[in-house]
Amino acid sequence: MSKRRYIIAGVAVLFVLIYVVQLFNLQMLNPQYREYADSNAFLRRQLYPARGAIYDRKGNLLVYNRPTYDVMMVVREMKQFDTLDFCRTLNLDMERFYMLDADMRDRRKNPGYSSYTPQLFLSQLDVEEYGLLQEKLYKFPGIYIQSRTERQYNFPNMGLILGYVAEVDKNKMAADPYYARGDYVGKSGIELSHEEDLRGEKGVEVLLRDAHGRVQGRYEDGRQDKAPVSGKDLTLGIDIALQAYGEQLMHNKVGSIVMIEPKTGEILCMVSAPTYDPSLLTGKSFSDNYQALENNPYKPLINRAIAGTYPPGSTFKPTQGLIFLQEGIISTETRYSCYGGYPPLGGRPACHGHGSPLAIQYALTTSCNSFFCYGLNGMLSDRSKYATVGEAFDVWRDHMVKMGFGYPLGVDLPSEKRGFIPNSKFYSNVFKTERWNAHNIISIAIGQGEILSTPLQLANMSALIANRGHYYTPHVVRERKGAALEERFSTRHESEIERAYFDVTVDGMADAVTRGTCRAINLAPFVEVCGKTGTAENPHGDDHSLFIGFAPKDDPQVAIAVIVENGRFGATNAVPIARLMMQQFFRGEIPESDQWLEKSIINREILPYVYTRNMPVN
Repeated sequence: MSKRRYIIAGVAVLFVLIYVVQLFNLQMLNPQYREYADSNAFLRRQLYPARGAIYDRKGNLLVYNRPTYDVMMVVREMKQFDTLDFCRTLNLDMERFYMLDADMRDRRKNPGYSSYTPQLFLSQLDVEEYGLLQEKLYKFPGIYIQSRTERQYNFPNMGLILGYVAEVDKNKMAADPYYARGDYVGKSGIELSHEEDLRGEKGVEVLLRDAHGRVQGRYEDGRQDKAPVSGKDLTLGIDIALQAYGEQLMHNKVGSIVMIEPKTGEILCMVSAPTYDPSLLTGKSFSDNYQALENNPYKPLINRAIAGTYPPGSTFKPTQGLIFLQEGIISTETRYSCYGGYPPLGGRPACHGHGSPLAIQYALTTSCNSFFCYGLNGMLSDRSKYATVGEAFDVWRDHMVKMGFGYPLGVDLPSEKRGFIPNSKFYSNVFKTERWNAHNIISIAIGQGEILSTPLQLANMSALIANRGHYYTPHVVRERKGAALEERFSTRHESEIERAYFDVTVDGMADAVTRGTCRAINLAPFVEVCGKTGTAENPHGDDHSLFIGFAPKDDPQVAIAVIVENGRFGATNAVPIARLMMQQFFRGEIPESDQWLEKSIINREILPYVYTRNMPVN
């Protein structure tokens, strides 16, 4: 009996403790009832900041905001109302209404769902829909309208650079507590890479309600409100007129144009073809337009300027000459022979006709394949300087990396690719031995084989040569309002190759324009251009057409790279496009003497044969 008494007392105490703990949990820890009580007394409305505007380098407004409206629901406040009238007001069918309602209540799709707080039901009402709903809002208890902004564009250009915004996904919400369902976030381009600059800070408006849930006004005269902070405006280094002209020239072509200011690393234009009008990815047609772009066989959602990788072909030769000079493999007087190709391998790779033997400057002027094959073989075979072929090759590779190849440059845009510069281990694995030699990989001497680069890397190499040995990380954003630009964009990167060797290279590229392979871009005496053509072999079709260059020779203001996929010889398509871009940059217009060329390029279609029957590109 005595034990039974203690057991009953213990059970009673246990029940009391459970009751007390549950009361504490409900009143102090569990937010549900607190939210319910607060929701009876207060209505907290999110105030969305205006997203930062974007300007070009000359102050032209590129991206701005216009108002749009979201329909919000507080489920606990909803009472019976005429859903048919509600649907007619918003031009919804009943099936769509119930689907939206189910999605809103689904915690898998809407992890932050609460019946006590405003939840997104329908987004992006236009002004007319907003007006119709506002007039009838009193009929629909628990329904509120929340205002925010939507991106608008003044120009149909730069879609891949500007990027787009779209509704935030659950992964982003989980990673960053700033975001809630219904928020919009940058998904690509500048909108993504500068999201924290552009988004600003949300505010909140606290409204007081009576016992019937009717809003009575601002709580404590707004002392608990928090005003939103607008996002930072951005000014780009891009000239919208130059950008638009480049996109026009690349119409019905696949490839890229990149122009850089060598003294700063600012990107003046970045054309990727095909591209798209950024206004397509706004508003209620977003999903349909995005699907169409994604299904386009020419892949207009890929920024080829930073994510396309290509064999650089003969545009790679200036880097080879610089390495051979720096390593003492050749001097400015070293001469090699060329008999229509590289003699030690029976004339492979082949070469075109020109004077022989020849030194480095003339080899750049004539784009001699044989000269650079001799140079690579001389470096990888030199046992007085390097203990093994692997050591020699890794020295070569280290020079290439310092000149901006093999790794992402760090441009302030997402999805930049690294290209490919192999190391000695790569070839040892390929050949299953360390006893390989230059003749096994001779094609890399002329920018073929395993070598891959992006158009941005080629333009950056052109800026490096223009600066006689250094470059700045290329970047599209020139200025952030109220904040300094990141230090990495003003940091000077040295190639560690002597300036004298750059002077020789520049002279060779200048001669290539006046009496060599790219005479079609000669703009003398107006401006002295230095350049180098390239024709990259393409196993999938016609060769790619390439050009790199800069101008003026002695005070460079612009460096350029042009790639036209399937454009054949560099002089055929890349050089004329580069000429027109240079004319536009320096003159602001195309002189009458070049207008025939402009018309020819704009009307020229260069598309992979397999796709020409499908659809046009922008």
